[in-house]
Amino acid sequence: MLLLAAYLGGALTILSPCILPVLPFVFARAGQDFKRNGLPLLIGLGVTFAAVGSLAAAGGAWAAKGNEIGRWVALGFLTLMGLALIFPAVATLIAKPFVGLGNRVSNSESGLSNGPGGAVLTGVATGLVWSPCAGPILGLILGGAALSGGGALPALAAYAAGSATSLGLALVAGGRIMKAMKRRMGVGEHIRQALGVLVLVGVGVAALGADSLARWAGPSTDKIEQAILNRLPSAVPVRAAAHATPLVALSGANDWINSPPLTAASLDGKVVLIDFWTYSCINCVRAIPHVRALDAAYRDKGLVIIGVHTPEFAFEKLPANVRKAVADMQIKYPVALDNDYAIWGGFANRYWPAQYLLDANGQVRYTHFGEGAEAETEQAVRDLLKANGTGNLGPTIAELDLKGAEAPADFAGIQSPETYVGYERAQGFASPEGLTQNVAMAYAAPAKLLLNEWALSGDWTVAAEDARLEKAGGSIAMRFHARDLHLVLGPARDNAPVRFRVTLDGHAPGKDAGMDVDAEGYGTVRDHRLYQLIRQGGGSAERRFSIEFLDPGVQAFAFTFG
Repeated sequence: MLLLAAYLGGALTILSPCILPVLPFVFARAGQDFKRNGLPLLIGLGVTFAAVGSLAAAGGAWAAKGNEIGRWVALGFLTLMGLALIFPAVATLIAKPFVGLGNRVSNSESGLSNGPGGAVLTGVATGLVWSPCAGPILGLILGGAALSGGGALPALAAYAAGSATSLGLALVAGGRIMKAMKRRMGVGEHIRQALGVLVLVGVGVAALGADSLARWAGPSTDKIEQAILNRLPSAVPVRAAAHATPLVALSGANDWINSPPLTAASLDGKVVLIDFWTYSCINCVRAIPHVRALDAAYRDKGLVIIGVHTPEFAFEKLPANVRKAVADMQIKYPVALDNDYAIWGGFANRYWPAQYLLDANGQVRYTHFGEGAEAETEQAVRDLLKANGTGNLGPTIAELDLKGAEAPADFAGIQSPETYVGYERAQGFASPEGLTQNVAMAYAAPAKLLLNEWALSGDWTVAAEDARLEKAGGSIAMRFHARDLHLVLGPARDNAPVRFRVTLDGHAPGKDAGMDVDAEGYGTVRDHRLYQLIRQGGGSAERRFSIEFLDPGVQAFAFTFG
């Protein structure tokens, strides 16, 4: 089952937006001899995927740095090849350094070598640029293979085979398209140059930086891949054998904060609490203070807490964003960045937040999903520490005095569910125009909204996981029933601040203002995070909320309530 999931996941990666920089270059080889061009390209792609996956399994900063260096080398290679497609003179100049391309590079109608050497280089470059799009399936591969004891290489090979299959189909389809265009239009030279321009545009997009790439990379395929995981529950056992531990999945972490990389071996004999979270999740925000308190009370008693940050939104994949959130939330314990869902898959996890308490032998002895059960979790920690030989544990943790978004929710009064703004999971949208995907549209909000309906007003582009404001003056309205209203927001790609004003039933919020707005309702979006906009002093009630953005470029992701 694991190999099947790996193969299907590899096949799906071609749907990810971050393959766009290399697809035109791949299509430029379409229509040529498959044995001398297509097959070597697929071999280069498969070998690179296996190598990058092995580096991810090895873990450590050196591996991550090596992957990043390789990616930039690949982008440089693709840049040269894009220039070769556009300018035959450039192709002649670069022919000598790239022996595989040979002197034929300037004579081929595609601007590329007809030989296998150049095709292999293309496959390697494609794999290096494409590999960050692996997503949850690669995490399942690394975590599941480690737990099953079968090794990661067979699963990685299945993943590479799936990727090669989908890319091979693209080659076949692209070849037919190219032949038809050249036969009917007679503009082979112009097609070649257009492909070169598309290659350079794509490389430019990828080279803008991790921020831009991560926001574009694979939110839609992540959901499809996660659906595969959900349909294959036996693919990743939590414990494959009595001596196995899901802690081996820690080797799949992309990076570490507050600690060098931790491994199952280094944690042998320790009581370990694994806390899965993501920093824009309101349930996680409210749970983190209790995890901090456990760390403060029991770290010197032998407890090791590891926060596993597994992102929900693309911007949560950025290490700089997570590091800032860790600092802002005063998290002192180690945090593993789980962008590829490797640790998530190793624990067969499905929830944010989720806690797994492991004994000194690395076996899961207690779990809790969601908020609450703080006393039960602490007692489970104390029991395992005592069983591990710790004597005086001191008093239990006193009740925490929490403020802002960290304060407990008014669960009895919440009648509004988490509501996503991106079209992929949007529900309750009430603008009469209806949601249009990935196209700038002028929207209007109806005069009346029913409970849990929301609407856009102004010029917006609704993407898979967010809505992006094109012009200043746009707004979002929602009718909700809760005490607190939060909205996950972020600034434009140039990170320019976005000013906004919030109203309740058409008036300034006053004493009902959240921690991120003043009494008049004014605030500023400076970072990608969760913003608390409303906290009603009188408790939960049904109100009409509106937020108007005074600058363009904001990204809105999801409403959450408390």
